[in-house]
Amino acid sequence: MSDRPDWTGAIERARAHAPFLARSLDRQPELAELLAAGEGEAAIAWAKARGEGEEPEAALRRERLGLATALGIGDLAGAFALIRVTGELTAFADRALDRAIRTAIRERTGGESSDGFVALALGKQGAGELNYSSDIDPILLFDPDRLPRREKDDPGEAAQRYARRIVRLLSETTAQGYVMRVDLRLRPASEISPPAVPIASALAHYQGQALAWERAAFVRARPAAGDIELGEEFLAATRPFVWRRHLDFGAVAEIRRLTKRIREEYEGAPRPGPGFDVKRGRGGIREIEFYAQTLQLIHGGRDPSLRVRGTREALDALAAAGHVSPRDARVLGEGYDRLREIEHRLQMVNDRQTHALPESAEALDSVARLDGLSDGAALIAELEGLTTRTGAIYDALIREELPVDPPAPPPTPAAEPAGDPGARTARAAQLAQRMEDWRDGRYQSLRTPQALAAFEAIAPTLAEAFLDADDPERALVRWESVLDRASSAINLFHLLKARPDLLHRLISALTLAPVLADELARRPELLDILLDRDAPRLPRALEAIMGRIKAAAAREDYEALLDAIRVVTGEVRFALGVELIEGRADPLDVAASLSRTAEAALRLAHEATAEEFAGAHGRIEGSELLVLGLGRFGGGALTHASDLDIVYLFTGDFASQSDGKRPLGATHYFNRLASRLSAALSVPTAEGALYEIDTRLRPQGAQGPLAVSCEAFAKYQREAAWTWEHMALARARVLVGSEEARKEVEALIADVLFRPRDAEDLRESVLEMRDTMALHKTPGGELDVKLQRGGLVDFEFLVHYLQLRGGRALAEAHPAAFAADLGRTIPALVAAGLLPQGFHEDYDLMTRMLVAGRLLAPGGNEPPPLAARALAQACRQSDYASLLRALAEARQRVAGTWHAILGQDIIHQQGS
Repeated sequence: MSDRPDWTGAIERARAHAPFLARSLDRQPELAELLAAGEGEAAIAWAKARGEGEEPEAALRRERLGLATALGIGDLAGAFALIRVTGELTAFADRALDRAIRTAIRERTGGESSDGFVALALGKQGAGELNYSSDIDPILLFDPDRLPRREKDDPGEAAQRYARRIVRLLSETTAQGYVMRVDLRLRPASEISPPAVPIASALAHYQGQALAWERAAFVRARPAAGDIELGEEFLAATRPFVWRRHLDFGAVAEIRRLTKRIREEYEGAPRPGPGFDVKRGRGGIREIEFYAQTLQLIHGGRDPSLRVRGTREALDALAAAGHVSPRDARVLGEGYDRLREIEHRLQMVNDRQTHALPESAEALDSVARLDGLSDGAALIAELEGLTTRTGAIYDALIREELPVDPPAPPPTPAAEPAGDPGARTARAAQLAQRMEDWRDGRYQSLRTPQALAAFEAIAPTLAEAFLDADDPERALVRWESVLDRASSAINLFHLLKARPDLLHRLISALTLAPVLADELARRPELLDILLDRDAPRLPRALEAIMGRIKAAAAREDYEALLDAIRVVTGEVRFALGVELIEGRADPLDVAASLSRTAEAALRLAHEATAEEFAGAHGRIEGSELLVLGLGRFGGGALTHASDLDIVYLFTGDFASQSDGKRPLGATHYFNRLASRLSAALSVPTAEGALYEIDTRLRPQGAQGPLAVSCEAFAKYQREAAWTWEHMALARARVLVGSEEARKEVEALIADVLFRPRDAEDLRESVLEMRDTMALHKTPGGELDVKLQRGGLVDFEFLVHYLQLRGGRALAEAHPAAFAADLGRTIPALVAAGLLPQGFHEDYDLMTRMLVAGRLLAPGGNEPPPLAARALAQACRQSDYASLLRALAEARQRVAGTWHAILGQDIIHQQGS
């Protein structure tokens, strides 16, 4: 669009090359004067007011003619961007459709209400992208219980009467022309359903019988006219049909067939030239739209940011999410806009719904000159380059077998142990019999001929994968759980055949990590995360995780949010686990991501629980609940097995009272709220369990109240807390609370940590606490890097001892020495000369071992060969033997540091 619109040139080109616009200017001289004077906004306002005071038939046609003229000339002049033109055309279509609905109902009932009757806009109207001479493709729905009608009218018959009147009012050509052509063939089961479809019938269709192309159509669906609220409710109910959280191989394959069929069924000119169709031709409008919609359908179930209606919006969102390269998104987006402009030029000529370039050279030159080009050859040359670029991108889409990145090479199978080769043969025979038993009808997912045929195709490969597994029996048990819980296994078998690497990933998840195997057996839909190599790249930022949880809630209510927290948290935890066991993520990064995920769940659960609680008991002015994370939660380094260590505080006067219908005193109020919040995070729902909540670090432990006032907390820490409780405070972090309250608590904690201490008393207390812990908590196995001599507990005791001994002077010289994250604290203590060089590297090694070991060696004992290899890789060691040596050396160094700082050897725990 030029900075200086050329109104005169636009009018001249319109009169010379667009008979429809020339006639329209002559029929509307007042509008022509406004346009000649460059008054574009005034021209649009004049057109919108054109039909005021007239009956709908005449009013809508006059407005449509005025808008078509004003927008057409403004478009040619470069005064109105494409988005403005299509937006105004769409807004008019919505107004016209709404007026037609209200007119049809008013003529029958005398009332103005359209309650119970809605028009859903699909296609370009739904996307806000109507073209210059477009049909509209609404779906007319009605609620029989709410539909306005005469008392004697059957609701179904009344709805069909309204539908027929709506179509006539908009589509019939009169002396004033027409409003717009209406095509109702996109309605559900159009071959048998009436023009207006009952809501319940439509829902039943989309929830059980709809085809893949109907999913694609609903990507851009929106309520456009009539009872908008009813339409929103309907779309919310159909959201699971459109945006499936779990990839459906059959649906994906059908979408690909549709994309190929677009090109195969096109019979026009194969490349730009006379007769070339800018909508249906290679690299044309439809291919760009379908490209965006296909990827939206594939990825939008898990990524709500992709659920947008406009084509340019969709391309931008796909690029932002990493599903399309920025270059491809730009090429397709710019190409789409230019093709739409050319489409508009074609339609301006005679107000016809056409998309093809003229066959004659003279007519082609005329269209080109209407656009401002020199001749038809220039237009064809531009289209040749444009469609070549866009068509190549579309080619790549329809060539792919599945919507994923190139598969990673499968892991090397474990070597067959030396010994009797007959043992493998015997296991193979047992496995063959077990797999044969699966065909006996015990599993619903294997009862159809299609499912059995798909299973036969992968059975040999599946058998080999089970035989090569570390723990074939565990793999089989978990696999049978997947078969038992899946309603259909056809998609899964097709996927395993199409993606051999997926089978290896599946077997790895079933055997390497028992935690992941159990979760996969419970929720077979997590297979999608193995399928989609984009899935592990989940949002890691706190706000992004919270947004994903909110978007996953099926309804805007408390229970739905709690379910969504469990679903999304489970998906993130599973995806992070897969990344870890496959060696694609550093366990340190996994630990940080697990912590952010837990914090996102906590914050959302707090918001919703506090709101729900206030509905019954009101609020306490000037008071709020605070949540402190301690331990690994406070330090931002959770594992897959971590509890959440939490302390609840509240601000304000403990003698205050809430202002609700059932008021409570502050102490009672916040203790009940804290209890509700703990339950929100720990009690299983229909979507399973979430976290174990540990509140034993609160003042007076399990004997004290769940939530205490900040004032009481401060008093306890200053006067009654033990040294180990002060050590725990060193990793405390305020996770929920206002900025003002956070600062208050942080100052309180700093006051406790920085207070002067007798170094010898502190030393004796630390040694006594460590000895007591060693007597009551023994290592779980040789890989228990937490409790073994020189392990992570000793790391933490040393760090906290140095922090409490250094106090305020240490904090002023090295502020990071008091970070809740020990990954920051330890380097600061090394820099202060309090810990030896290399101490941080040893801490990182043991932390990696802890995080990875919770998945690959959960009992603390030596894992089987493939898991041992994965464990070594996660800990950045060449093999398992090297890992054991590195851990032993690190523990020795920690023990030496303990002796150097505390003057005493670490007590030898049992098993160390």
